[in-house]
Amino acid sequence: MNEVLVAEDVRREYGDTVAVDGVSLSLAEGEVFALVGPNGAGKTTVVEILECLRTPTSGSATVVGFDVEREPHAVKERIGVLPQSFHTFDRLTVRENVVLARQLYDEGFAVETVLDRLDLDGYADTRFGALSGGWQQRTGLAMALVSDPDLLFLDEPTTGLDPAARRRTWTQIDRLADAGT
Repeated sequence: MNEVLVAEDVRREYGDTVAVDGVSLSLAEGEVFALVGPNGAGKTTVVEILECLRTPTSGSATVVGFDVEREPHAVKERIGVLPQSFHTFDRLTVRENVVLARQLYDEGFAVETVLDRLDLDGYADTRFGALSGGWQQRTGLAMALVSDPDLLFLDEPTTGLDPAARRRTWTQIDRLADAGT
C-alpha cells in the first residue's frame, strides 16, 4: 500500500514552550487512523501542521506525496477537513453550503452525489441553523468530501452525537476508507 502521510521527527516550539516534540508517524492508503492523547499533548498542533495551517519548527512531513512546507497549496487541494467545532452559514441550506465548499476546488464530486451518499438529500433544502447537531456534523462531512479528497482529517467527528448517530458516522467513515479516501 502507498503511504499517504509521513511525518518524521516533527517538532513545534512557541518560544520556550515545546508543543510537539519529535512526532513520527505514517499512514497507508485506505487506513483509518486515530491520534489519541490527553488534552495539551499537541494532537491539534500535529494535525494543523499536516493540514498546512502551522509550520513545524523542525522535522518534515508529506501529505499525499507533497511537502507540507514547500507545497501547501498542493496538499490543501487534496485533503478534506472537518474541524471539531465545525460551523457554517446558518441561513444557507445544506445544499447551498455544500455548493459553496465545492466551488473552492477545480475538481470533485457533484453536490447531489455527496448529498445522496451521506443521506442528506432529504435535508438539502433545510437551513443549516435549523438542523440537529448530528445533521450539522453530517453537513460538515459533506463539505469536507465534496472535493473528493485523497485524505480526510476528522477532528472528533462524533462529539455530541447520540449513540445511533455515532454508529452511522463510523459506518460512513468505514465506507470512505473502503472507497479509497
